[in-house]
Amino acid sequence: MFLHSYRKPLSALLLCSALILPHLASAGGIVLGGTRVVYPVDVKQVTLSARNSSKEVSYLVQSWVENARGDKSTDFIITPPLYVSNPGDQNMLRVMFSGPTLPQDRETLYYFNAKAIPSVDKSKLEGKNMLLLAAVTRIKMFVRPNGLDAPIDKAPSMLTFKRSGNQVQISNSSPYHVTLVQVALDGRKAADTMVAPFSTESLTASGSPRTLTYSTINDYGAVSAQQRQSL
Repeated sequence: MFLHSYRKPLSALLLCSALILPHLASAGGIVLGGTRVVYPVDVKQVTLSARNSSKEVSYLVQSWVENARGDKSTDFIITPPLYVSNPGDQNMLRVMFSGPTLPQDRETLYYFNAKAIPSVDKSKLEGKNMLLLAAVTRIKMFVRPNGLDAPIDKAPSMLTFKRSGNQVQISNSSPYHVTLVQVALDGRKAADTMVAPFSTESLTASGSPRTLTYSTINDYGAVSAQQRQSL
């Protein structure tokens, strides 16, 4: 994840680690520098790269933030919020928190959105009907307080699982959001899910499952080795 934070030496280490990982998100020809953003609560801002991968098309790019419910949020300022990205351009988007004090015992979830609208040569539109489609990429953004009770790499091990009939309850006792992907119940594909801090989510099976397999996603968008859990 091509993410900068205005912190000190640790940020540089995180950045170098992120640059070698190919986990990216894209909207049309606009490729974001990561599939998630981690915003340490004590920094002034973080930056996220947005690259135009097209060799021919320019895009009008608009960015905004939504809260966990999917409503537009004014808790962040993004600069620039609207700009033109020409073929091959790479822009840096600055994200600055300006909202109220958030809970200090857990992460807070937001979503970063980027909409890319392709430009069109007006001379080619004469006498033609054309539908322009805007592509939107939405990635998770976690505002993370300092001094949380457990390190982030321990979060997956703090999940517990309980079967009740055809329901599997996944409880998260960590202060972090844990995303489960490649989920299967008795070898049958199930829905991916994210479990919020100190919360429980449920999966529904067609019968009474005996095993759950899954992987988790780390801060850089990398997928862990598959885990197997007896129920």
